[in-house]
Amino acid sequence: MIIKKPSPVRSYEITSERAYVNRRQFMQRSGQFILGASAVLAGCGEADEPSQAVEATPVALLDKIHLAGKQYPAPDWLQQHVSKAKPSHFRASDPLTPYQDVTSYNNFYEFGTGKKDPARLAKDFITDPWSVTVEGEAEKTGRYLLEDILKVHAIEERIYRFRCVEAWSMVVPWLGFSLADLLRRFQPTSKAKYVLFETLYDPEQMLGQRSQFSLIDWPYVEGLRIDEAMHPLAMMVVGLYGKTLPPQNGAPLRLMLPWKYGFKSIKSIVKITFTDMQPKTTWQSLAPNEYGFYANVNPAVDHPRWSQKRERRLPSSLFAPNYIDTMPFNGYADEVASLYKGMDLRKYF
Repeated sequence: MIIKKPSPVRSYEITSERAYVNRRQFMQRSGQFILGASAVLAGCGEADEPSQAVEATPVALLDKIHLAGKQYPAPDWLQQHVSKAKPSHFRASDPLTPYQDVTSYNNFYEFGTGKKDPARLAKDFITDPWSVTVEGEAEKTGRYLLEDILKVHAIEERIYRFRCVEAWSMVVPWLGFSLADLLRRFQPTSKAKYVLFETLYDPEQMLGQRSQFSLIDWPYVEGLRIDEAMHPLAMMVVGLYGKTLPPQNGAPLRLMLPWKYGFKSIKSIVKITFTDMQPKTTWQSLAPNEYGFYANVNPAVDHPRWSQKRERRLPSSLFAPNYIDTMPFNGYADEVASLYKGMDLRKYF
């Protein structure tokens, strides 16, 4: 099985102590955390339960607190929330990619096009305070503080494979919660057929956004069909390896869709829009012959400029490239293939 129930072997036992030095302390702390039944119901209950509603923050207050923004690292409240994470049953059995590789080899064009640029140029990225605007076909819309969004969601660790469209891959212990649980709190209407996500647009901080050579029409946007967004594998992420997300990995809030190519898992989210129309996403708009709306991992459909049949699993080197075969839906076919029943996945790539 690709996804299996937790075993006695923890994630820190299948990676180096250097890469995950705080793992034992993290697991000890998580064992002390008792999740109240009310918190579970608030995140997963029926849409009309009062406890599930998230209250919009007055604009005047948001403007005031944004003047007092702090630089990375993440605020204490978020670090404490992440430290209480518990293992979930979503646990790929592959060996983990070391922390150093996960946090130093990134695509985040807002901070440059080189793989090392995000770690180098995002180190002072301001992530506190943070807010998310919710718009469109939903009963609960407005602008919400990250604290208010997260406070009812228990954090869990999910070990997922991550496959980039460039044919390299990682295995990462992500920390977060169900995307479906979050979206239900905004009570989408029957008109909500798609969900659109948007990354922060801030050229003063994100140097890649002000580059005259950039072909991207900022801000970066991505989208899902509503049934994809509600799938149990879809995850909102606030941390990795027992810690809060580093800026180069999409702090403080990003998406993780393990059966899709990595560019679908949008970073540093500031807006969620429910819509009845399929949105035009960033890479689909830029090169529609190369990047489709669905972007499901598919070794049978090559990129126009390279094969997708194999991938380079990090860590790798010139003399040990560590190539492996790519699996349909990145190995999650049993869970997600039914979402695309009857579709021509060569046409709807």
